Amino acid sequence: MAHCDSMSSAEAKNFEAIAKAKADHNARCPFPPHTVRMNPFEMERMGWEEGDMIAGLTLEADPKLGTGAFRLVCDGMEPPELEIPEEEVIEAPAEPLVVPAGPRREEEPFSRRPRARRS
Repeated sequence: MAHCDSMSSAEAKNFEAIAKAKADHNARCPFPPHTVRMNPFEMERMGWEEGDMIAGLTLEADPKLGTGAFRLVCDGMEPPELEIPEEEVIEAPAEPLVVPAGPRREEEPFSRRPRARRS
């Protein structure tokens, strides 16, 4: 009985290489990979498209990678961008602020006078 496989030999080899690299990555890094990047030409040759799931990883095109190569990406390599709220800028007043000292309270001690020097 012949087994009909929908994957071509090249697809199967790439899938196997990616699955093996993912297992190796998981053994060495506490951050599991979430993305596999490949050259767009290589993706086209495999019949894969950006966004496809390959071995549980999202496929992304990366023209910087050579054909026959792929790269796994995890949060340890490229942390996700965090939404950091912009801080409100408070500008200094144009003129100095005048703060009234207010009346002296009765319970406050009087300031000491400097001692006179003895000759």
